[in-house]
This record gives sequence, structure tokens and C-alpha cells, in this order.
Amino acid sequence: MKQKLCIIAGPTAVGKTDISILIAQKLCGEIISADSAQVYKYMDIGTAKVSKDDMKGINHYMIDEVYPDENFSVAVFKEKAECYIKDINSRGKLPIIVGGTGLYINSLLNNLEFTNSIIDIDFRNKMRQIASEKGNEYVHEMLKSIDEVSYKRLHPNDLKRVIRALEVYNHTGKPISYFQMLSKQQPCKYEYAYICLNMDRSRLYNRIELRVDKMIKEGLVDEVEKLLKMGYSKKLTSLQALGYKEIIDYLDGDYSLEEAINTLKKNTRHYAKRQLTWFRNDERVFWINIDNYFSINAMAENMIRYIAGKISLI
Repeated sequence: MKQKLCIIAGPTAVGKTDISILIAQKLCGEIISADSAQVYKYMDIGTAKVSKDDMKGINHYMIDEVYPDENFSVAVFKEKAECYIKDINSRGKLPIIVGGTGLYINSLLNNLEFTNSIIDIDFRNKMRQIASEKGNEYVHEMLKSIDEVSYKRLHPNDLKRVIRALEVYNHTGKPISYFQMLSKQQPCKYEYAYICLNMDRSRLYNRIELRVDKMIKEGLVDEVEKLLKMGYSKKLTSLQALGYKEIIDYLDGDYSLEEAINTLKKNTRHYAKRQLTWFRNDERVFWINIDNYFSINAMAENMIRYIAGKISLI
């Protein structure tokens, strides 16, 4: 019998947190975060991490799992998430994946296989140095001759995944898209409902602007300064995350605070656009337009009807 799984995805700032907690309350669910930044400890404000109070008693996993200097990859996510999914199902509850990192979600649904042993910190640092000197586009072009599929799929500014694709090829002699293709041939082991939230673009962008302003007021600059004072290097993958890199550039004197804030807003808009492109390319997604609902409860009712049609909730 296949394990049950619900997925609530969508771009940053669309409102995944509130609706996922409401769905979890109504369906006796527990939440597994699919966010590549919320997994890190001490990174709360810049990741818009849900607070204990806002969790409303719902168990959350994959939040504050690792320290900022620990390696965390899609392979690690898949391994940990599969354990949580199995445990939650065994207790008669519904595991709900919530997040905007599409590759994490696909690693579960497509049963992607990545080798944990392929970790080359020196190679990654070398590629980051090249990107710093010659630009992200230069590193992205390195993919073209060895993995055209990933070259076309990945945006030059998605540097983390571009470097990961180069790293896999450097160690195996095969493109990462080859392993992804093999994984797609494996049947999905979940009985699942895959929902993606969206809203009018101008409204989403306005929410992004307000969220960034809120982060600054809540102390994002202090949070980044504290991380650096704790000894965490600005070159760490975790501190290259959206919201942290821009503030580090400000602290380094590359930007004024106003310029850093405007850059963060622009980068977040671009990130949301890339997220939506990713989800739109997945035919398994059931779209929910938040603008079509007069209340969060009305939206939850429609989502639950869809989930009940895809998963046995008994």
C-alpha cells in the first residue's frame, strides 16, 4: 500500500504557512518543510520561519534541523523527509510537505536518486570563486557542453544548483539530468495530492515588498551580524541564501542599506518568478488562485475536497 502524502507548494510570500497549518488542523496532519533555508538554525527572520506560537500545536519537521555550516543537500532532504513521511503515516496522520523548493518536492515524487558521497567542498568553493570573478553566467555556460538539459532548465542566478550539476558531472562523468531521468522511470511510491498556490502577480510582488520591509524592522541586519560574529563564514551555502547575501554585501560596504533592501526585493521577485515557472512545468500540480476566495476557510474547504479526491483520508 502506498503511503499518503499531501503537498502545498507555491512562490515565496504567497501565504503557504497559514493555509497549511489550517489544513493540518482539519486533516490531522503534520508538516514537513520543503524550504532550503528554513532548515538552518539561527536563520529565522530572513527565512520567514514560522514561530512556535504560529505553529498552533502542529508538529513541524525540517525546520532548525542543521547548523549553518553543515552540509544540507537535496539528497539529505530526501532521506530525512522519507523517514518523517513513514513515521507520520504509521501514526495514522497525514504528512504535508510545505514549501517552495521544487527540487526537494520532485526528489520525493520522482524518487530522485542522488549519491550522498558526492560532496566536494573544494570544487564548490572553486566554482563560487570563478562566479565571483567572472559572473554567474560564465559558470552557467560551463554546463552547456556537458549537460544541455540542466543548462536550459537552470537559471544562471540559480548558482547553487548550477554548481551542484557541475559537481555531479565532475565526479561521475555523467550529467545530473541523466540520474534524474533514471529516477523518473521509477514509479512514485506515494498516494499524493499536489497543490500549488498562486495569486495576481502585482499583489504577490507587493506582498514580497512588505515582507522584506517587515524583515528589516524585525532585525534582519542584526541576525546576519550575529551569525557572522558566531564565526559562520559568509561563503557558506547557507549564508548565500536570499536575504543573507544582500545584507552581507551591505555589511561589507558594497551597498548602502537602502540599496541592499532594494536588491533583496528585486532578487526575491525574480526568485518567485523562477519558482512559478518550475511549478507550471509540472503537469501534476493542481492550482489554487488565492484571489478567487473570500476567506482562508473557503479556500481550505476547496483544497480539502481536492485532497479527498486524490487520497483516502479514512
